[in-house]
Amino acid sequence: MTALASIARRAEVGHAEMANAIRFLAIDAVEQAKSGHPGMPMGMADVATVLFSRFLKFDPTDPSWPDRDRFVLSAGHGSMLLYALLYLTGYEAMTIDQLKAFRQWGSKTPGHPEYGHTPGVETTTGPLGQGIGTAVGMALAERLMNARFGDDLVDHFTYVIAGDGCLMEGISQEAISLAGHLRLNRLIVLFDDNRISIDGATSLSCSDDQTARFEASGWDVCRIDGHDPQAIAAAIKQARANDRPSLIACRTLIGFGAPNRQGSEKVHGAPLGTEEVGKTRAALDWPYPPFEIPDMVLADWREIGARGRDARRAWLERSRQASNGTRSPFHDALNRKLPCAYAEAMTALKARFATERPKLATRQASQQVIDVIAEALPNLLGGSADLTHSNLTLAKMQAPVRPDQLDGSYIHYGIREHGMAAAMNGIALHGGFIPYGGTFLSFADYSRPAIRLAALMGIRVVHVMTHDSIGLGEDGPTHQPVEHLAALRAIPNLLVFRPADSVETAEAWDCALRAESSPSILCLSRQALPTFRDGATDNQVARGAYVVVEPALGRDVTLIATGSEVAIALEAAKLLAEAGVQAAVVSAPCFDLFRQQPRDYRATVLGSVPRVGVEAAVEGDWARWLGERGEFVGMTGFGASAPADVLYREFGITPAAVAAAATRVIQRSM
Repeated sequence: MTALASIARRAEVGHAEMANAIRFLAIDAVEQAKSGHPGMPMGMADVATVLFSRFLKFDPTDPSWPDRDRFVLSAGHGSMLLYALLYLTGYEAMTIDQLKAFRQWGSKTPGHPEYGHTPGVETTTGPLGQGIGTAVGMALAERLMNARFGDDLVDHFTYVIAGDGCLMEGISQEAISLAGHLRLNRLIVLFDDNRISIDGATSLSCSDDQTARFEASGWDVCRIDGHDPQAIAAAIKQARANDRPSLIACRTLIGFGAPNRQGSEKVHGAPLGTEEVGKTRAALDWPYPPFEIPDMVLADWREIGARGRDARRAWLERSRQASNGTRSPFHDALNRKLPCAYAEAMTALKARFATERPKLATRQASQQVIDVIAEALPNLLGGSADLTHSNLTLAKMQAPVRPDQLDGSYIHYGIREHGMAAAMNGIALHGGFIPYGGTFLSFADYSRPAIRLAALMGIRVVHVMTHDSIGLGEDGPTHQPVEHLAALRAIPNLLVFRPADSVETAEAWDCALRAESSPSILCLSRQALPTFRDGATDNQVARGAYVVVEPALGRDVTLIATGSEVAIALEAAKLLAEAGVQAAVVSAPCFDLFRQQPRDYRATVLGSVPRVGVEAAVEGDWARWLGERGEFVGMTGFGASAPADVLYREFGITPAAVAAAATRVIQRSM
């Protein structure tokens, strides 16, 4: 097509037609599914059209090229907005048949966007607030990578569409506070300011001045008419030039164009219905059948999608021309595989632990691991939620990330556990870093929604959670995480590690770093634990559970323990041996990995004799491993404030108590 013909065609296809293509694909898909949220896509179609047609840097032929702009639909219930855009701009996997299969089994168009399931979806959203929290991590990763590799290789924006619900969720304040503090100027939030939630007007529950809140957190803010394309474009242009993150509050009409539903909660989460769809088609002058986009409109959208190809090719050329001293480390950072230097460092550290046999809290052993691997992994990015000196998460070589020091490798997240967990998800999704962050295990509940999404997305993030039991002592039951192990183990695809000594701690770290498709939690002790492992080179933690002591004369009972209680089980086995009872001891640092082992291996480890489980936590799913004849020694309620040794004695988690339980299960099995 000649340039003159292209200009003439554009004169025939205006902004309204381009935006209405989004609106009616959303309307028709929701109508066909008899389920969904048409109101947000209808209301934000103008904003999305301006963003994608004039600003967003992307290439549908390569959805994951590193220097693309990131687009996050934090208001994930409006997923048809994103699916419509992916189809219109030419993403190969997003066909018209996929739109017709919206919310149906096996489609690429699930009810909420899912990372890894649909090409072009940058993160899984749906739980409100998670998208904006994740986007902060993406924007942070972009600035950190830019500080290391320069504008030629890393120079992109992160755009977010967020609604009232996203901003009501508490995580939003943690996220915007961190972004404002770090002056993440490549982060632009487009606020769907329609003043409607599921129950009705937002005035039912909220009187916040959102722009004032963002401004107080160090953001640049403005208000615009979200249906005025020129105002939208001017605001985005200004935001791109800011030295701070930007909020653009777009006043919109939810369900724009539906004569009897627009501006009402009735269009938020339900199909319009046949009659209202017809009236909307008439009101917006869209006389086309369901799922039909006029050729000229679709051609213009496809031209927008093709525009990014040149930008991607130019980036590829710049990356080829970069010096080897820049290009090689850049690609190493993006490579998900661990370098040889890492494996050598980890092997040497394990050998040192096995030789020296230190008596250390596993949080202290973890710090020594971090000190070693940080040297071998330049893309390791640490942090803590204001507990650095308790979590022991800072390596000697790591410098803090500050607004004026973006080449650092350690983030002081502040007292923002939920925001930290969501930001780590964004960092991992962006690429270039392996993020880890620390807090107390009792605060895992603050982070849980983001941890769950990491497990759902299958991304590598490492949570270092210390003070893992009543063993933390005097801080008392508010900080003693008795139920958290059971709760976290219930999340699919989450690796929960509770190492029992320094060697196991190193091996747990190794498993977490090699788990490219799972997040991990390292549950680490405050109290010192003896090293019982020898210098075997195999990673025993990778098996989930393994035999530490196997009696030469055969087993009478099997004692299974995790973490600090392995030492108690070993002492109990000695007491039983004095009484002529042969006890095997099994360390089970990760039940999730043990569950994945072959049946024969699990049977060999567990044995056929009665079993006793030992863990300073509530029983949870232990019965699965103990069987009908087994008995659990642990917590049945909350802890108390006292020194750790007193607590273990008073709550009956002692070698003598374990030996007594072993005697009972043996007698019951006779």
